[in-house]
Amino acid sequence: MTRVVLAEDGVLLREGLVGVLVRFGFEVVAAVGDADELIAAVEKHDPGLVITDIKMPPTFSDEGLRAAVRLRQDRPGLPVVVLSQYVQQEFAADLIGTGDGVGYLLKDRVADIADFVASLRTVVDGGTVVDPDVVRRLLSRQRDPLAGLSGREREVLALIAEGRSNSAIASALFISDPAVGKHVGNILAKLGLPPTDDTNRRVLAVLTYLRAR
Repeated sequence: MTRVVLAEDGVLLREGLVGVLVRFGFEVVAAVGDADELIAAVEKHDPGLVITDIKMPPTFSDEGLRAAVRLRQDRPGLPVVVLSQYVQQEFAADLIGTGDGVGYLLKDRVADIADFVASLRTVVDGGTVVDPDVVRRLLSRQRDPLAGLSGREREVLALIAEGRSNSAIASALFISDPAVGKHVGNILAKLGLPPTDDTNRRVLAVLTYLRAR
């Protein structure tokens, strides 16, 4: 019997998933509502499978995904399945990049219980399962110059395109000025905009952003 730690902030969905897992022979050793509780539960119970939503408290951005990647780094080979409401290809790429034994599924697929359970068992056995819609998006990444940017970097670039300074961006996103500077540096590097004397890289980054929209 595979021991499972489940993280989902929605109480109804969490309880529904627990019911499905128990029904199909999984042992749910912990069902929690945020990323910190997820990490603590994994440390306590040493499960054979982690299932987590991507967006959880407090900011509902990518807490679950970051927790999943961290767990995979700390425990190589730990089977992890993340659930997402929408296709977010940068999140999928981050998780898939951690190796085999992972899954990225859209929540709509959970409605097909047999397929969902089969996907979980594939991941437990060391396979990788990615939602078909996500695969299509990942295959189109080559045509998207912004595909390599993280979700936060896209937010920063969008605010740069609005003409905001680093300080204004920091205030809007509730992060520090140094953090904004780091994001901007990463954006320019990922867009292939090295320092030169005769170009404004922020302007070029904005032009790239506008063309990609």
